[in-house]
Amino acid sequence: MSRYLIILFVAITNIAYAQEDSTTNPIQLNPIVVGATKTAVNKREISQQTETVSAKEIRFQNFQNTADVLGNSGTIAIQKSQQGGGSTIIRGFEANKVLYVVDGVRMNNLIFRAGHLQNILTVDENILSRAEVVFGPSSTIYGSDALGGTIYLETLKPKLKNSGDKVFSGNAFVRKGTSNNETKLHADLNIAGKKWASLTSVTGSDFGDLRMGARKNGSSAFFGARRYYVDQFNGKDSLVKNPDTLLQRFSGYRQLDVMQKVLFKQNEKVSHDLNFQYSTTNDVPRYDRLTDPKGTGLSNAEWYYGPAKRILAGYNLNTKNFPGGQTMHLGLHYQNAVESRHQRKFDNDFLQHRYEDVKSFNLNADISKHFSNLQIQYGLEIQYDHLNSVANKENIKTGAISPLDTRYPNGKNSMFHSDLYGRAQYRFGQKTTLNFGLRAGYTTLNSTHNDTTFFRLPYSVIAQTNVTYSGSIGVAHNPGENLKLTANISTGYRVPNMDDLSKIFETAPGRLTVPNPNLKPEKTVTFDGGMTLWKGQKIQWENNAFYTRMFDAITTAPFQFNGRDSVLYQGVLSQVRANQNLRNAYIYGFSSNFKVNIDDHWMLFAGASYTRGRIISENANTPLDHIPPIYGRAGVRYQSSSLTVELYMLFNGKKDIKDYYLNGEDNEQYAPRNGMPAWQTYNCKVSWQVASSLTLQAGIENILDIQYRTFASGINAPGRNLYGTLRYRF
Repeated sequence: MSRYLIILFVAITNIAYAQEDSTTNPIQLNPIVVGATKTAVNKREISQQTETVSAKEIRFQNFQNTADVLGNSGTIAIQKSQQGGGSTIIRGFEANKVLYVVDGVRMNNLIFRAGHLQNILTVDENILSRAEVVFGPSSTIYGSDALGGTIYLETLKPKLKNSGDKVFSGNAFVRKGTSNNETKLHADLNIAGKKWASLTSVTGSDFGDLRMGARKNGSSAFFGARRYYVDQFNGKDSLVKNPDTLLQRFSGYRQLDVMQKVLFKQNEKVSHDLNFQYSTTNDVPRYDRLTDPKGTGLSNAEWYYGPAKRILAGYNLNTKNFPGGQTMHLGLHYQNAVESRHQRKFDNDFLQHRYEDVKSFNLNADISKHFSNLQIQYGLEIQYDHLNSVANKENIKTGAISPLDTRYPNGKNSMFHSDLYGRAQYRFGQKTTLNFGLRAGYTTLNSTHNDTTFFRLPYSVIAQTNVTYSGSIGVAHNPGENLKLTANISTGYRVPNMDDLSKIFETAPGRLTVPNPNLKPEKTVTFDGGMTLWKGQKIQWENNAFYTRMFDAITTAPFQFNGRDSVLYQGVLSQVRANQNLRNAYIYGFSSNFKVNIDDHWMLFAGASYTRGRIISENANTPLDHIPPIYGRAGVRYQSSSLTVELYMLFNGKKDIKDYYLNGEDNEQYAPRNGMPAWQTYNCKVSWQVASSLTLQAGIENILDIQYRTFASGINAPGRNLYGTLRYRF
């Protein structure tokens, strides 16, 4: 390892003269946030906790995907079942209890599940102008699903031509990494006119099989080695010994991301823009399922997600001359999400294929008006989702195709949301701001089983309607430039979707989940507060604490079907289970983040987050799932006009097995016997602008090559990774 440190030291100490835009101070007294209110607002006036990662920071940190950008910020936790994964955890909520918003459009659809999701990877980190995490319920602004928080992703916008600007400008880079033999190519082009502008972006990524760390993590036992994998010889599955047990075979994949935006500025008050985004992958192996044991061998010969495709096409109208001097945003959007699952058991000739195709249509309108001490905002959102679910199985020897049960009902499946909301922000003098809001909505779900050959249901249609509502009130008090105090009470809700309500799914041999039409929405009430201290632009110390009560939480539990607790399914007598509103729970936690500008060049930073959750039951110590151990980030940064160097540590505490929710989404089967060990990684990043248009970046992640796995994950994290990036701006 010493030779790598020598190379890095030489790169840092042999810096020549270069030019760059002046650096910005990471401690800002009056930063602007967008995600908490859908509009640009001074963070001093917002009572809700938010964290922003800027485009400049995203470029410097130079991570491989958007999930890693957020996870390595130290503010949220990330779970991975495969290399092409990244499920975000905010305040103990994950998957369909966290809302993803891209350019003001919700990504969550009617099949977002309660387990682990990787949909955030379909948003290219290289096109982001900012990524914001809004902590706590955001249902008043965004509606269903925003229980733990909202991840607000804003992409770059086309730039119009001002005096002296270039007509053609853009960026390009190439990146290479060693831990997974990564190659990433990116280019974007902005064409600027006085009224018209176009922005085109293309990113191609090739990730090979991921290599885990080679060194033991302290006194913890080494685990996760890939000792065997499955291959076919002469048409027969065989267990093959892996010659390199640190290489996680069948974890690599490729991805393509494209964005096209067009802006037309009609006049000083009216503008129009078109937004098209496309993301696709090749087959992405489900690594954890490929390592599931069976006897002395492996359970699955093949298990992969088919090409994941996401299309977003939208039109936006922004005007400042709406009646009464108000500003208005109107958006019309279409989204198409395609995913599939493909599985074949070891020594089985049938490869199962299940395909899901979701089409979403979204209309949202937001109107706001400013008075001297009052800002009001109101609007509506309408979304219609349609699902087509099909399946078949293929005999890999003969090529014959035969019917297979679908993951979701094989008829017409749809979900409709219609919501109205309003919020107000009132300033009492210069020090105190009151934030409050209300939201009301109506949701319908309809699902039809056309073919019940595989499982005889006593009904063919599942239908549900729900009236929803939420509210929030919060106060932000700034007694001076050096102190901010906040307090909030907010509610959140999540309406049952197709994944909750209609799925017939064999979770494991002998365990069958059946539909339950009687589900109700999940609800939360959260109390939180915060205190931020400053000493000019030298010191910032932000602290937040929260307590959440969850009601009618959906959990899978034993159920009766036609008066029976077990049924025959595909020749196996299976225990009947169903999603039910059986759980009430509480979650509490705190976070603390500290920054110190030592001088004009040096900065120290540290932060940590802690969460604890328990199910309210006769056994008061029943753990809640999705609760990560304490985690955080600490380090030091040097920054000048041409050079930025950062040394930092990422850390996670231990997750004891007694704190796991067993047989659930915490995936104790992929952890050592006593739970997930604590871990720390040490990392170094360098960015050097050698000319006005050329930047070189390099870094070493996990310098000590520690072997570790993040909580609830089914794949080991990368070992030592050396990367280099060459960026060109024109």
